Amino acid sequence: QVQLVESGGGLVQAGGSLRLSCAASGRTFSGYVMGWFRQAPGKEREFVAALRWSSGSTYYADSVKGRFTISSDIAKNTVYLQMNSLKPDDTAVYYCAGGYCSGNGCSARRGYAYWGQGTQVTVSS
Repeated sequence: QVQLVESGGGLVQAGGSLRLSCAASGRTFSGYVMGWFRQAPGKEREFVAALRWSSGSTYYADSVKGRFTISSDIAKNTVYLQMNSLKPDDTAVYYCAGGYCSGNGCSARRGYAYWGQGTQVTVSS
């Protein structure tokens, strides 16, 4: 059974940084795309970033380009989201996801079969 477990969320002041981790287990993820999504109160869950495990190719939402970096440690089956220059608008529950998506499908929820439980990120102004 596939499990994705996020950690690293918390409270930070605007301009600060946080690093989220997503530990994956239960299968081989070499062909997968791992993604990060977020959901703020009253809003739809939105795409943040994705990484193709086999090639290391990365994809970002325009709203986080230049501030967030997605990376992986294959030996640990772990994906990270380094978040810098955080803004109050970044406040949300952040979810890790895994799936066999391609192209634009990797920015949509339907592109992912597996989801973590989420970790809260709160940015104070």
